[in-house]
Amino acid sequence: MSPTAVTLPVVLIAEELSPATVVALGPDFDIRHCNGTDRQALLAAVADADALLVRSATRVDAEVLGAARRLRVVARAGIGLDNIDIPAATRAGVLVVNAPTSNVVTAAELACGLLISTARNIPQATASLKRGEWDRAKYSGVELAEKTLGILGLGRIGRLVAERMAAFGMRVVAHDPYVQEEHVACAGVRFLPLDELLEIADFISVHLPKTPETMGLIGDAELARVKPSVRIVNAARGGIVDEEALAAALKDGRVAAAGLDVFAVEPCTDSPLLGLDNVVVTPHLGASTAEAQEKAGIAVAGSVRRVLAGELVPEAVNTQAGPVEADVYPYLALAEKLGGVFAALAGHTFEAVGIGVAGDIARHDVGALELFALKGMLTGVAATAVSVVNAPLLAARHGISMDFTSGPSAPDRRDTLTLRGVLPDGTPVSVSGALSGRRHVHRIVGIDDFDVDVELADRMLFLWYADAPGAIGKAGRILGDAGINIAAMEIARSDAGAAMAAMAVDSTVPEPVLCSLVEALGARAVHVDSSVSKG
Repeated sequence: MSPTAVTLPVVLIAEELSPATVVALGPDFDIRHCNGTDRQALLAAVADADALLVRSATRVDAEVLGAARRLRVVARAGIGLDNIDIPAATRAGVLVVNAPTSNVVTAAELACGLLISTARNIPQATASLKRGEWDRAKYSGVELAEKTLGILGLGRIGRLVAERMAAFGMRVVAHDPYVQEEHVACAGVRFLPLDELLEIADFISVHLPKTPETMGLIGDAELARVKPSVRIVNAARGGIVDEEALAAALKDGRVAAAGLDVFAVEPCTDSPLLGLDNVVVTPHLGASTAEAQEKAGIAVAGSVRRVLAGELVPEAVNTQAGPVEADVYPYLALAEKLGGVFAALAGHTFEAVGIGVAGDIARHDVGALELFALKGMLTGVAATAVSVVNAPLLAARHGISMDFTSGPSAPDRRDTLTLRGVLPDGTPVSVSGALSGRRHVHRIVGIDDFDVDVELADRMLFLWYADAPGAIGKAGRILGDAGINIAAMEIARSDAGAAMAAMAVDSTVPEPVLCSLVEALGARAVHVDSSVSKG
């Protein structure tokens, strides 16, 4: 590789995705491919990856995350996250993103198709006719009009199914343990307890997430309550409907028919359900349309681009940031830089830290600032890589607590962000920052009780010393002899004869130089080098 060659971030695509995904990623990445179901190939390929893109077949667990030395984001091109160990990703500081709206229409349409197919025996009649049979009586069905459809789970997909099947003249009722009844009523759907829904429904369609609470939700006891004419569709997640219990009910005539797109174990090729004539099955096709795959690919490609560009992705599934308003966004990077300065000033021995926000910015939701301030503080403390994903976990592990205060700014002061704390010996420490101009230049505007105004650079040097003639001249000579240039400097003085100098320097200040400054000035010296953590 030539000295001027640029190493592009590596994006590893572990499953077949829409070609639109690569187009949306653009030319700024080294895009590589592997078979995510080949465990050894995945572990080898992910070692150099900055981003990993998967669908549902690739299992991203602690082993994969542990093998990924540089991984910053796992992107699931779809909705479900069953195959991704989110707690392990969070501990590793890896962002997890998905495309929560990409396949809602596609999944809803498939569920509707399964409902219609179970009502009219369309697949069975097709297979019969192709075998050369003409048996109209055998495949007689039932109408949807005036029948009751019970929907379990009234999220995005469940609501779309309700809307579409209502157009067929169906009465729609629903049960959802995660949705408030008033929200269900707003959708024009009658809310019922589960037992009552099971008893009155002619058709049941499942649209719940797979959780410990929903696993086996429809089992022997529930199937004992349904009408023998009921038809059950599951296009959500396998295991929510107990497959053995369903197969028994279908064989015994206690359930008329079923339509399944998902199974407890996939791929599924030997379930007793597959041998029943009154069962319509598809191999997990809920998201399998060109439109859905294109939407999912484009959505996660956009998220990956933002993560690898250092931007916050508030819609990620494992961050506490939430939506970030446009006025707050420029302050995120400032909070992170101030966190690094604060940690250096405190000698990395802080516990309780307060974040003060003053000025117009205090009127906004500034919760995301805490994540970035923690990231900055912990980068020089934690033994592992720190991101806004795992910063809260690492803070708790190190016994660090945070609290917010806000208020109006002083008449002569811009909007400011302040980090303050108390060292174990009772010494207070604080740093304040602000943004300047249209380019939002980061500036330090306060250190402890000293007012300063200096641009916040990657390398900063702070000196506390007795205010005396020639002190700064001595500091300048020591730095000059060491070949360290002062790019900017601000000096503040107190009425008690103390002074503080805040300097932006062009190169790292070695420990022997810091010792020389302390000895020559009788000073306290702190060097902050945030460039070290940028690799």
